Amino acid sequence: MLEKLTFQIGAHPINWVGEDVREHGADTAYETILDDMQRLGLKGTEMGRKYPKDTEVLKRELASRGIQLVSQWKSVLFSDPAYREQELASYREHAAFLSDMGSTVISTAEVGGSLHFDPRRTPNEKEVLRLDEAGWQSLAEGLNAAGRIAREYGLKLTYHHHGGTVVERPEEIDRLMELTDPSLVHLLYDTGHAYYGGADPLAVLRKHYDRIAYVHLKDVRQAVLDEARAEQADFITCIRKGVFTVPGDGCIDFRPIVTELLDRGYAGWAMLEGEQDPALHPPYEYARRALRYIDSIVPEAGQRGE
Repeated sequence: MLEKLTFQIGAHPINWVGEDVREHGADTAYETILDDMQRLGLKGTEMGRKYPKDTEVLKRELASRGIQLVSQWKSVLFSDPAYREQELASYREHAAFLSDMGSTVISTAEVGGSLHFDPRRTPNEKEVLRLDEAGWQSLAEGLNAAGRIAREYGLKLTYHHHGGTVVERPEEIDRLMELTDPSLVHLLYDTGHAYYGGADPLAVLRKHYDRIAYVHLKDVRQAVLDEARAEQADFITCIRKGVFTVPGDGCIDFRPIVTELLDRGYAGWAMLEGEQDPALHPPYEYARRALRYIDSIVPEAGQRGE
């Protein structure tokens, strides 16, 4: 299966255990997640909150199943200069851990202004606070500095445009790419978050391909998104409603996306992501179906003009 791909497919443990919605998969053991990935033939994973914190234990558990730790999410608060130094110190620790684990990229996202993730926000607030010009400049400077740290450790900072944050919409992705150093700040291209933020995922891929160093393959349930928008639901509520799913189960057409990645010779990692309630959507079965779907849409070499 999937032998014709130029890139490697892994899975994010968020399919089994929620990160933003803590009750999703709360009783799932990390062994179950890794065993399922091994059964699926997947060789890459991101760090999950259930995984062992002891580095040697984690290395042993991954190696015994032939799985590599590709990345781990790192929240940053660079849009406020007052947090810069402590955030960079934390980033260095994160980079050192991932480098020790043999990872290649750091999934990085700004939480300043976010309704859910910004530690300065209060529970009674209702919406994301978009960045002003000073905030954008501070964010870019912080990311460039963090990118230098990542490079010291042989890693790439890959910025994760993300629902419910200040880099969510297509114009915000464009702005971030414009302000940051291409040699230091790369893009984590996420199909589901692009669509959720109002972009055409294929257009984002084509426009910013030269900055892309990591990919998340996520689908969106249009009916759920429409309902959530009508209710003006926040990001976490959207997840609880089941707005996201794995490729092939939602409204995004992945055929031109996969074809574009192959035409461009993308050779990095692409992670399957569903981020939905595992009690309602069994992770192993959904991942298996997603892999079959991707396999079914991979064009033959001749169809890609090769």
